[in-house]
Amino acid sequence: MHKHVLEKIFLLAISVVLVSWGQVGHNLISTNAALSYDVQMSQFNAWTARLAKHASDADNRRSWDNTEAPKHYIDIDSYTSFKASGRIPQTLDSAILMNGAPFVYENGILPWATMVTFDSLRNCFARHDWDKAVLFAADLGHYVADGHMPLHITKNYNGQLTGSTGIHSRYESTMIGAYVSQITYTGKAISVIPNVNKYIFNYLYSNFIFVDSVLAADTYAKSISGGSTTSTAYKTAIWNKSKSFTIPIFKNASHAFTELLFTAWVMAGSPAMVNTAIYLPDVREFGSLGQNTPNPFKHSTTINYTLIKNSDLLLQVKNLSGNTVATIVNEYKSLGSYSLEWSPENIPSGIYYLFMKT
Repeated sequence: MHKHVLEKIFLLAISVVLVSWGQVGHNLISTNAALSYDVQMSQFNAWTARLAKHASDADNRRSWDNTEAPKHYIDIDSYTSFKASGRIPQTLDSAILMNGAPFVYENGILPWATMVTFDSLRNCFARHDWDKAVLFAADLGHYVADGHMPLHITKNYNGQLTGSTGIHSRYESTMIGAYVSQITYTGKAISVIPNVNKYIFNYLYSNFIFVDSVLAADTYAKSISGGSTTSTAYKTAIWNKSKSFTIPIFKNASHAFTELLFTAWVMAGSPAMVNTAIYLPDVREFGSLGQNTPNPFKHSTTINYTLIKNSDLLLQVKNLSGNTVATIVNEYKSLGSYSLEWSPENIPSGIYYLFMKT
C-alpha cells in the first residue's frame, strides 16, 4: 500500500506582501494550446474542454481573494532598471530587495505568479494528482495569456497616460469578441524549456513592444470613426490596424502555454495520465488548512486549521525551492479547530508555502 494513503498533506501558498482578453480570448488561447501537442502530449487532448472551461477561474477568484489581482499584471515600465536596460530583477526576492515589497506588489507580480503556478502543476504531475493538475494547468494558461496581453505589462494599462482612456476593454474584450472568428492559427513544434524564469520574462519583454502599437491602433480607429469608440466603424478600424500583431500574439500565447505544460510534465517524470494510488474505503481526510490572514502580511499572520481526528501534526513554512524555513507545529494534536499567530523571524520577504501534514 502506498504510504501517502495513510497521511494527508496540505499545501497553501502564502505571500509575505485587469481581466485580460476576457472570457472569449482566454477560452481560445487555452483551447488552441492543443494545436501544438505532439505525440508525447497526446494524452492531454482529454484536457482540452476542461482547460477551456476553467480558463477564467483566476479572474473569478478576484471577487473574493484579495491576493489575486496583482497576479494578473506587471507594470514593468515602472521599474527604473527597465527604463535603463530593458530588464527588471527576475526573482521576486531580488525585486523586493531593490524596490521594496509595497512597490513590487502595487506594480503586479504576474511573472512570479506564473512561476509559482508552474511549480504547483509540476508537483501535481509528480504525485499523479490529475484532478488538481488540470486546475493548476488552467490557471497557468490564464497567467500565460495575461503575459501576452500588452496592456497587462505597462503602467499605461488603460491608455490613461496618453489620452486613450478605455482602450483596455475596447481592445481585449470588445474587439476580440467581435472578431474572434478571424483569430485562427496553427500550432508549432515544442521543446522542453531549459530556464522557465527566463522564458517567462522573455515573452513579457517581447510583448511589451506592442503597447505602442495598441495605442496607435486606437488613435487610428478614432480618426476613422470621427472620435466614436463604440461604432462599427471604430471596431472595424482598430481590428484592421491591429490584427497583424494580435493574431500572432494569440498564437504565441497558446504555444507558450503548451511548452510550459510540456516542461512541467517532463520535469515531473512524464507520468501517464492514470491514477496509480491505492485508496481504501475507510481512509478519511484528517483535517483542513485555511488561508492565513492577513495575506500578504508584514509582521504576523493568523493560521487556522482543523483536525477531524486525533493525529500527529506537522505544520511548516517552506520557500519556493521546497526548503523548510520554519516549523510551527510538530506534535500530537487532538481533533478540533485551531488558530495560531505566526511571526516570522529572520526570514526575507517573498512567497512561501504553508505545509500541513497529518
